[in-house]
Amino acid sequence: MSFGKELQLERQRRRITLESIAEGTKVPTRHLRALEQEDYAQLPGGVFNKGIVRSYCRYLGLDEQEWLGKFPSVLAVESEPDWESFAENVRRSRVNRRSRTGAQWLGVLVMLMALVVLGWAAWKFVLQPRMAVVPQAGHLILSKTLNVAKS
Repeated sequence: MSFGKELQLERQRRRITLESIAEGTKVPTRHLRALEQEDYAQLPGGVFNKGIVRSYCRYLGLDEQEWLGKFPSVLAVESEPDWESFAENVRRSRVNRRSRTGAQWLGVLVMLMALVVLGWAAWKFVLQPRMAVVPQAGHLILSKTLNVAKS
C-alpha cells in the first residue's frame, strides 16, 4: 500500500477529519490532502514536507520516525539542491550587502563633514562676536558690536 493511502487509513480508523488535523497542527488542509493523495507537487517542499508528516503523525499518535522512514525517499533527494541554491543565494546577498555597506559609510562620512562645516560656519558668522572698525578722532579702534550702537 502507498504512503498516502496508509496515512489516510490511519486517520480514518481514528475517525479524525482533515480539518481537525489542520486546526490542531496549523498545517493547511490542502497540504494534508496533497499528502494523503501523494500529490507532492502541491507541498511546499524541502524540510517543510517532513515537518508536515511529523505534525500529522504526532496529531494522530503515530510513531514519527517510523513514518518518516516510510516517506518516499525521492523527496529527500529533491530537497538537497534546494538547500544548495538557498545557501548560494545567501552568500551572494551577503557579498552584495558588504559592497553597499562601504557606500553607506561613505555617505555617513560626507554627512558628518557637512555638519561640521555648517557648525563652523554658524559659529564663525552668527555666534562669534563680530569685530568692526570704527573711526574715532583719526584713529581706528576695534570695538565689539554686540548691543552697542555708536553714532
